[in-house]
Amino acid sequence: MAFALTTSSSSTAISGSSFPRSTSSSDLKVPQIGSVRLPERHATVNLSRRRCAVKAVNADPKRNDSIVPLAATVAAPELLEKEEAEDFQQLAKELDNASPLEIMDKALEKFGDDIAIAFSGAEDVALIEYAKLTGRPFRVFSLDTGRLNPETYRFFSEVEKHYGIRIEYMFPDAVEVQALVRSKGLFSFYEDGHQECCRVRKVRPLRRALKGLRAWITGQRKDQSPGTRSEVPVVQVDPVFEGLDGGIGSLVKWNPVANVDGKDIWNFLRAMNVPVNGLHSQGYVSIGCEPCTRPVLPGQHEREGRWWWEDAKAKECGLHKGNLKEDTAAQVNGIGNGAASANGSATESDIFNSQSLVTLSRTGIENLARLENRKEPWLVVLYAPWCRFCQAMEDSYVELAEKLAGSGMKIAKFRADGEQKEYAKRELQLGSFPTILFFPKHSSKPIKYASETRDVDSLMAFINALR
Repeated sequence: MAFALTTSSSSTAISGSSFPRSTSSSDLKVPQIGSVRLPERHATVNLSRRRCAVKAVNADPKRNDSIVPLAATVAAPELLEKEEAEDFQQLAKELDNASPLEIMDKALEKFGDDIAIAFSGAEDVALIEYAKLTGRPFRVFSLDTGRLNPETYRFFSEVEKHYGIRIEYMFPDAVEVQALVRSKGLFSFYEDGHQECCRVRKVRPLRRALKGLRAWITGQRKDQSPGTRSEVPVVQVDPVFEGLDGGIGSLVKWNPVANVDGKDIWNFLRAMNVPVNGLHSQGYVSIGCEPCTRPVLPGQHEREGRWWWEDAKAKECGLHKGNLKEDTAAQVNGIGNGAASANGSATESDIFNSQSLVTLSRTGIENLARLENRKEPWLVVLYAPWCRFCQAMEDSYVELAEKLAGSGMKIAKFRADGEQKEYAKRELQLGSFPTILFFPKHSSKPIKYASETRDVDSLMAFINALR
């Protein structure tokens, strides 16, 4: 696979023994994949005492029959010397009040061809515009998961034409995707969470890409996800991924728009008249894979459109897993019990409190699940008190319980987070909170309520269709 260099619209050419920042685009053009075009002028560069740091985003071993464009060897203003260890925490403080353009310029200046912009196909196009405005060469890569919207693919093409660049696409491993689909089907993430699919289609390809870099640039903003991104710095040592040199601290992560409001990003895009993804005009704000992204309603937060069927706090795919604080990560991974006191007991207020509701313990729900001939049918919600989707349906579920009191229908709740979550996932079809199960009178197998509509009338319709 050949990878094309991505630079700004002003291509870089060699003249004498120095690298000018920009020349006419006719001096040096990026070759097409599978061909090599030599620049008209050549230079001899003394590489003694310097480390050649130019590598493709894809860090897979070079094959003997691969063709690497010569342009890839002249991308940076200069070949970078290995830098001394730097205090990026201090640098983040110094740049905290800097503009996105200043931060982008600093990132490109420091890392040259060893840094690349991660472009998602959404408003990350602002990063490309800022990079272009610096006048420095830059690279752009994107993850093609194979599940993107058609509008996103068209957007990629528009961006390439508008900026005169070639995006470096990273693809998931075909064998891993095939194994996942064959064993679990195309839509397993609706049942057992998005993390596994994202790991195969996004995280591992990203890991391969970053192994060829010393730094990367993302479009993270603090206002995108208050639960996980509210403390994103403008620059940091990447807490999750490794870079070119390997090991902890070998990769630097730049977030030039961390302190920018979403509305200001859009004002900037409109002012600069750059291409935007057509999905934005259809109500999409945060855009990912087609099956996992939907428009948001007025007043909803932009991340509500991502993995909407899951816990409210599990809104990271793994690319920015380092944003998750320890307590949040525990809840996302199913080991949290809400806020906990010093002795480990949960202090989160319980929900679904009504005398018309039966509270099931672990033993109680195990006994219920074993019964094959029940005296009456049961409706049970598997919940976590900290889950705001559970909190949102509390009133309707309590009203349903009170409405059906004395009817021969039992309404119950089972707290399935923390140490109970693995059991609930294994035995009770728990995929996300809340999960609602109907236990018929004459069947041991519960029936899962599949709809996200949880008002009294919808739940009654579900019950009446089965009892």
